[in-house]
Amino acid sequence: MFGQKFALKIFEGFSIQRWTDLVRPFDLVEMDKSAEKMVIAYIIGKFEENRGNYVDWHWMIHASLFDLLRKIALCDIKAPVISMLKHEYFQEYLRLNEWVLNQYKKLINDKSLFSAFTLYIGQKTGSIQIPEKSRLASRILNAADKFATLRELQILSVVNEPQRIEGIYKELQADIQKYLDLPGLQMLVTHQKSYELLMKIEQLRFQVRWNQTPRVPRTTVLGHCFFVAITTLLLCRSSEVEMSEKRLVNDFFTGLFHDLPEAVTRDIISPVKQATDELPNIVKKIEDEIVNKELVPLMEPFFKRELMYFTSDEFANRYLDENNISREVSWEDLNKLYSNDRYSPVDGKTVRIADHLAALMEADISIKHGITSTHLSNGRNGMLKHYPVGNIINGIDVGKLFKEIVR
Repeated sequence: MFGQKFALKIFEGFSIQRWTDLVRPFDLVEMDKSAEKMVIAYIIGKFEENRGNYVDWHWMIHASLFDLLRKIALCDIKAPVISMLKHEYFQEYLRLNEWVLNQYKKLINDKSLFSAFTLYIGQKTGSIQIPEKSRLASRILNAADKFATLRELQILSVVNEPQRIEGIYKELQADIQKYLDLPGLQMLVTHQKSYELLMKIEQLRFQVRWNQTPRVPRTTVLGHCFFVAITTLLLCRSSEVEMSEKRLVNDFFTGLFHDLPEAVTRDIISPVKQATDELPNIVKKIEDEIVNKELVPLMEPFFKRELMYFTSDEFANRYLDENNISREVSWEDLNKLYSNDRYSPVDGKTVRIADHLAALMEADISIKHGITSTHLSNGRNGMLKHYPVGNIINGIDVGKLFKEIVR
C-alpha cells in the first residue's frame, strides 16, 4: 500500500526550489518542473505516434516518477555538477546513485516498483542499457526535460541580467539540438500551435491552490496535477487487480490533465462550486464551453479526442465503446468486462481518491508546520469525514488510507 512515509517523501517535491542562484519572479519548484516536463513529453510523444512510431508510455510514466524521487534525494544539485561527477568521477557517481536508492529502500513496499527503480538508476548511469522498445520514450523524456528547463530560463530572463544566464542558455540550446529530429519538439521550439497549448497549460504553474489562506508549502495547480498522476499510478499498482500497461497509462494522464480546464477558468474552490444545488452542474457546463472555445482549437487532431477523454468525466470509471463513446461503468464491470486495452479503461474514481488525498496532505502538512486557518482545518476534517473507514472505492479502503497519511 501507498504508505505515509513514502507519500511525505514524494510531497517534498513541492519544497525543493529550483534556480536558487537567480532572481525569481515566483517560486520554481521541482514538482512543477516534473509536471510541465510530462505535459511536453505527451505532446512530443503524440507527434511520434502520429508518424507510426511506438512510444513506451508505460516506461515513461514510471521514469517520470523515478526522476522526481532522484531529484528529491539529491535536492538542488546543479546539472553541471552531476555531469562532472558522471564523466570525471564515475565511481563516485555510481556510489551517489546507490545512495539515492538506499534512501527509498524502506519507503517503497512495492518490490516490483523498487526493482524497476533500481533498473532505471542503472540505465541513468549508463551501466545498464535501455531496452530497444523504450529508447524513443527515453529520448522524448530527455527532450521534454531540456525544453521544460529552457522554458524556466526564458521566464527568468525577464528579471535577470543577460550575463547571468547567457552561458546556461547556450548550453541548453546545444542540448536541445540533439533532439530536433523529433517533430513535436520542432513545433514547440518554433512556437507553433502546440506551443500555444503548452502556454495555456503552463498558466496552471502560476495558479496557487487554497489561494484564500496562507499555507506551507504553497502548491500550484500544475504541481498538484503531477502529484495526483503519480499517486494514482501508485494506488493502481497496489490494487489486487492486474492492470494492463494501457490502463495504467490512461490513469496517469487522466491525473495529469484532470484540472486542465482551470488553465482557462482558474481554480473555483469547492465551497463556491457548492454554494447552491445547481451551481456544480452550471460551473461544469461553463468550463466545458470555455475549454471548447479556448483549448480545443490548440490541440492537434491526432491527440484531441484522447486528451478530451482524459479531461471529461475525469472522476468516473469508464471505457470507450465500439463507437469511441465514453461509457461510465462500475469498477467490478471495468475489471471483468472492459479491462482489455481496446476499451481504453480508466479508473476515474481512483484519480478522485488521489485528488482528495493530495488536498488532504496540502492542508494537513501546513497545519503541522504551524500555518493553519479555518479553511485548512475545515478542509482537512471534512475530507476525513467524507471517507469513513471501511468504505471501499475501487478496491481501496480510502478512510483507512487517509488516516494512515495524517497520523
